[in-house]
Amino acid sequence: QDAHEAIRPSDVNLEPDSLKPYLSHDQYKIYKLIWERFVSSQMSAQILDVVTVDIEAGDYMLRAGGSTVLFDGFSRLYTEGTDNEAKEDEKEQKLPELTEGEKLSLKEVTGKQSFTAPPPRYTEATLIKVMEEYGIGRPSTYAPTITTILSREYVAKDGKSLVPTELGYVITDFMKKNFKDIVDIKFTANMEEKLDKIEEGNTDWVKMLDEFYKEFVNDLGKAGEADKIKLPDEVTEVKCEKCGRNMVVKTGRFGKFLACPGYPECKNAKPLTVELKDVSCPLCGNKILEKKTKKGKKYYGCEKNPACSFMVWDEPVNSKCEKCGGIMLKKYFGRGSKLYCSNPDCENTYKKSAKKEKTGKGSKK
Repeated sequence: QDAHEAIRPSDVNLEPDSLKPYLSHDQYKIYKLIWERFVSSQMSAQILDVVTVDIEAGDYMLRAGGSTVLFDGFSRLYTEGTDNEAKEDEKEQKLPELTEGEKLSLKEVTGKQSFTAPPPRYTEATLIKVMEEYGIGRPSTYAPTITTILSREYVAKDGKSLVPTELGYVITDFMKKNFKDIVDIKFTANMEEKLDKIEEGNTDWVKMLDEFYKEFVNDLGKAGEADKIKLPDEVTEVKCEKCGRNMVVKTGRFGKFLACPGYPECKNAKPLTVELKDVSCPLCGNKILEKKTKKGKKYYGCEKNPACSFMVWDEPVNSKCEKCGGIMLKKYFGRGSKLYCSNPDCENTYKKSAKKEKTGKGSKK
């Protein structure tokens, strides 16, 4: 139960500054982080004076909120982010002295238009953060959980984002229908709470397992009687060369592929490829296709491969380099992207531009 509680300093009396002369820069930073995090976890909670102000302005009601720190508590030693960021946050949260019924003068009115956007896809980091918030699993299970949903193709990686697959949707619906008690965001947290009570000697583990297993066996029996899961076929515009039917997307042990819906009469099948629109191969002028390696990594190559050797890892775009006229590529990182030239000898290529930026920063220092 307590195997993954924390990393602790071997001696709490060994303060980071006293060890600084004996540690490298990186060793000092990691020890300081561990020491401050551990000591702050033993300190009292921070006490805030939270104030909310309602301001009447004609037919509108405006609301402002702020807080003042009455007692530092653990924040005296440890705060998330840098000290400057913490000071800025504290500055933004403060409100001036106000009294009920006081008249305020209008300084400025600004209008801002915003559009509702869907929440971003989970990345591995944001998914782990949500699992931590809801108490799903333990630190030792986060990495195996992500490895499992990727290896079983419940989700696929698009850059850093985790995108649900058709198989993932079908499996989730099946589990919600047949195991609604287990596929519950509170299941793991509740189970951890019960295990804690067993450890403390407040609950009989045999009784707890018996209560869980009776319901689980019942659900398992109903699920066994359910119809087999079948993925819906995605019909494409690609015609079968042998019988003329529209081919469908199938999922096999090596991923998705195109197959004729007339199986077993027609056994035609071929790899699934995605054509990039408005972009041609810079070497021969033919189509560029989005492909995947055997390990599932995405790349882009000419449709005439291996006769044509054009192949890149980043997405080609319909744009020419201003320096050499080469095809431009788009590299995604985080929530942003960067265009660079595919020609390795051009000064606009990604490696050279990155090196140039790095050199520039170093010279300023």
